[in-house]
Amino acid sequence: MNAPRIVLVDDDAEVLEACRLTLELEGFEVAAKRSADAALPLLTRDSPVVLVSDVRMPGRDGFGLLAAVRAIDPEIPVVLVTGHADVPMAVKAIRDGAWDFVEKPADPVLLTETVRRASDYRRLIIENRLLRAGATPDDPWVARLVGASPAIVRLRQRLTLMADADADVLLFGETGTGKEVAARALHDLGKRRSGRFVAVNCGAIPETMIESELFGHEAGAFTGARERRIGKIEHASGGTLFLDEIESMPMAAQVRLLRALQERRIERLGSNREIAVDIRIVAATKADLAALAKAGGFREDLVYRLNVVTLRLPPLRDRREDIPLLFQHFLGLAAARVARSAPLLGRDLLQRLSRQDWPGNVRELRNAAERSLLGMDEDFDDHETVAGPSSAELTLEEQIALAEAEVIGAALKRHGGRIGVTAAALGITRKTLYLKMRRYGLSGAAALPD
Repeated sequence: MNAPRIVLVDDDAEVLEACRLTLELEGFEVAAKRSADAALPLLTRDSPVVLVSDVRMPGRDGFGLLAAVRAIDPEIPVVLVTGHADVPMAVKAIRDGAWDFVEKPADPVLLTETVRRASDYRRLIIENRLLRAGATPDDPWVARLVGASPAIVRLRQRLTLMADADADVLLFGETGTGKEVAARALHDLGKRRSGRFVAVNCGAIPETMIESELFGHEAGAFTGARERRIGKIEHASGGTLFLDEIESMPMAAQVRLLRALQERRIERLGSNREIAVDIRIVAATKADLAALAKAGGFREDLVYRLNVVTLRLPPLRDRREDIPLLFQHFLGLAAARVARSAPLLGRDLLQRLSRQDWPGNVRELRNAAERSLLGMDEDFDDHETVAGPSSAELTLEEQIALAEAEVIGAALKRHGGRIGVTAAALGITRKTLYLKMRRYGLSGAAALPD
């Protein structure tokens, strides 16, 4: 999006020209029209546009134009320019969906400020729509493994090639990079989708129980084995067995697993009968199994057996361009769970998120998105503080605005939120104070009538 686009409507040619020049001098791209019907074709859904319209016009007036625009796209900002007598009507129009109103004759500074805020809002609307569109594509692989970075595109391509193959797969990646998500995608989008996906976390099962958990047992196989139990490998027959944190598997279980992988046959504990199993193994690890084997912490022959195909999942710091898309994706999922609308994401926030290292990777990012939606801001603010821009990275205009917001916020706090007293102390009118509070997002909850 280049220069912000403004559609300006007024039946008075002189007023129209004056407003056009004012906005163009401030860097806006302006389309000036003398009637509502002439302006409507320029107001399309998803166009980066703001409408500024007079209220009283022949034919379709400003309120009629507002209704027509809301039917096209209710998130196109509409700024109404009104005479003093029309202010009550304009306030009603705001309740009906107008963005704001400016009294005639329009003060150039106020008009520019209002239009700029509306344009920023519209830009965020468009950017968030693009993010949401990218997060829910038709391609099921893209929906499972969200992102457009070269690293994630390559991973999706390799997973697509492997989905219908029966070769065992080793997924290597740091904690939180989405190894189980990738494993489930291999199963759900492959030819074994009609079978079971059975997940086993090898690091969460006590060493004394893991062989029974994987291979099952017969009644009486050991103390406490009162009845036959089907193990995870047998239960996964016809589908996929996912072995997470396989580096944590005890040596004794590794011996039995190696034989099961080689022969696709198992014996339950306490039984002499072999059982054929039709399984695909997808194992996941955050450790270098070859190095672990050299150190004596893992069977070398099992490493070779698992390492038919190894897929590396990139950490989030290596795919920073995906962070805004992922954050929006998780925000949308969290919002859907609690029947709430996902908030808009500002460009500054997205840039701060992208600069964060996220040592917990996608899992940490997802948790941050859910906390932000639920208003649990303390931890989330920590991320913003760590990744926030320094004052040296801000433009002069942004630094002045930041300072002004801090001064106004401090004055409101000092005067107990009383608008009249605060305005007088700052040497500005009540209206100007209200406008600046709105511009900087200062809460009106603390403001008291006086």
